[in-house]
Amino acid sequence: PLPEAELVRSSLQLYRYLLRCCRHLPPGAVQEHYRHAIRQSFKVHADEDDPERIQQIIKRAIEDADWVMNKYKNQK
Repeated sequence: PLPEAELVRSSLQLYRYLLRCCRHLPPGAVQEHYRHAIRQSFKVHADEDDPERIQQIIKRAIEDADWVMNKYKNQK
């Protein structure tokens, strides 16, 4: 993960972190695909109010972002 991953504590911080991760992906269709997926997921979970569930979502999203960034690491 990017260095600021451990600082993510809220859904808005996660959203901003994930969009910053997109900058490290190959430009064009790949970036647009993941930006769209991030926005859609944020909208789907916008009404989540259980703090424990929010932390689970944050943890999983950071793990998934790490996987995606590693997948494209040498393709930029």
